[in-house]
Amino acid sequence: MWRDSSSLSILPAWRSRLLVMLLLLGMIVLAVRAIYLQGFNKDFLQQQGQSRYSRVVELNAQRGKITDRHGEVLAISAPVKSVWADPQKVSVTPEQIQALARLIEMDEEVVRKRLLDQRKRFVYLRRQLPPEIAAGIASLNIAGVYLKREFYRYYPTGEVAAHILGFTDIDGKGQEGVELGWEDVLTGEHGSRRVIKDRIGRVIESVEKIRSPRPGQNLALSIDSKIQYLAHRELKRAVKINQAKAGSVVVLDTQTGEVLGLANYPAYNPNQRSSIRPGKTRNRALVDVFEPGSTLKPFAVAVAMEVGKINADTLFHTSPGLLKIGNRTIRDVRNKGTITASQVIQESSNVGAAKIALLLPPQTFWEMLSRSGFGMPTGLSFPGESTGVLRPYHRWRPIEQATMSYGHGISVNLMQLARAYTIFAADGQLRPASLLKQDVVPAGQQVISRETAQAMSRMLEMAVQPGGTGMQARVSGYRVAGKTGTAHKPLEGMRGYSKNRYISTFVGFAPVSNPRLVVAVMIDEPSAGQYFGGAVAAPLFSQVMSGALRHLNVPHDALGNIVTSPLPATLRNEG
Repeated sequence: MWRDSSSLSILPAWRSRLLVMLLLLGMIVLAVRAIYLQGFNKDFLQQQGQSRYSRVVELNAQRGKITDRHGEVLAISAPVKSVWADPQKVSVTPEQIQALARLIEMDEEVVRKRLLDQRKRFVYLRRQLPPEIAAGIASLNIAGVYLKREFYRYYPTGEVAAHILGFTDIDGKGQEGVELGWEDVLTGEHGSRRVIKDRIGRVIESVEKIRSPRPGQNLALSIDSKIQYLAHRELKRAVKINQAKAGSVVVLDTQTGEVLGLANYPAYNPNQRSSIRPGKTRNRALVDVFEPGSTLKPFAVAVAMEVGKINADTLFHTSPGLLKIGNRTIRDVRNKGTITASQVIQESSNVGAAKIALLLPPQTFWEMLSRSGFGMPTGLSFPGESTGVLRPYHRWRPIEQATMSYGHGISVNLMQLARAYTIFAADGQLRPASLLKQDVVPAGQQVISRETAQAMSRMLEMAVQPGGTGMQARVSGYRVAGKTGTAHKPLEGMRGYSKNRYISTFVGFAPVSNPRLVVAVMIDEPSAGQYFGGAVAAPLFSQVMSGALRHLNVPHDALGNIVTSPLPATLRNEG
């Protein structure tokens, strides 16, 4: 078929013009787009470009150390690595999954699911790894799997100081004890830096440090590690020997108010978070309250002496060993006959203490107990600390005022009881208690006169001499003063008292000539036959006080007082 050659010469002309116009239009669009992007959206584009290889990485701050008063480390944070993944960036082979699962000791299928879960951008695979395992993971070169620097909290003393220190969670936040109470001091401030990463997320270059991490402050406790170990060891032994439910020991420096030892048992190991149970973590010496029994008698006697109602030789008739107040009866273990105020303490007479308390206006007795720190915080700022119960005096009935003289109808924690006894050891002054090492001795509050305090000290010394209830509290080479306590435990709901469940206590100080330490011990529900404070708590006091005085190199003040063996529990077991 033949075509007209003129038609072929016309078509290329308009086609060429159309093509030129389209090319010009395209160039104009590109030019406008370039101007818009480079002139008006430059910062956004640069940011997007940098985000492909530049990252801001958080720098964890190291938590402050906790030490004892001599600088011995009680809690420290060590740098470790944790492994995490961004499932949307993960590129992994079955062999790599198998190797990774073996290194972090996890089920292979669990690891695979975590790595390939496209709904998430961050998932931990394993926290706080040993260095050799972290190095093995890094050598696998798995795209989307990263190592993060963290800190592991370690407690060198294990269970010995667990109830004081508490512990942190896996993120380094305090959960109990000092770790919780002083969280703001111990926690540092995290920093950050900008880095360049390669295509699989590994850091290949540090560009700049945006903010340096600020480590937490170190904390020096008042605790003496050797006294703490001694208290823990002897308490553990006493709880097991007496087949008791639990127990606590407090050791106070009478000159400064510092806590040198604070032990509880049962205990727990803060290095093993998986084995920690709530019932074992509370600091019983500060959180639990109990009726102090006869350890409260010295306070009734002291205030009666202070206001001139009695003196050490005032006689009290306790026959026939009971006292009726209304329809209630107060009893002694045996008929003690006519005894002096000093013997009320020495022989632990409930009848004598009740008669002394009833000589006082309720407000006067209440003020003495309140000034001694009962019903109030100890000043330790310990989380969860109980203040106990000291009811308002205007609500007291005569029977309640009488029973309160021997520690029924009032509840205290062991730290309150130990601190209160410092007034007898420190010429009548009550100093603030402290869990932190003190550079300056705080001023004390005068609760009773120096003369009354010294008179009470002599009475309390009689209580550990022949004829007293606390003979097993004696310490070889030292003059000791103190008081036993035995109290029935209240029934649930305060429906009276149990007949066969007891709290056994002893509180005392030494050496009497120049008191250095107050030691308070409490054994909860001893069940091995003995339950009187003189038989259960006093021997524990003796062991702790003896070891602590020797450790502190406190000079002897009773060279003739050499006890070679424990006294039989049957000699004096009242109170």
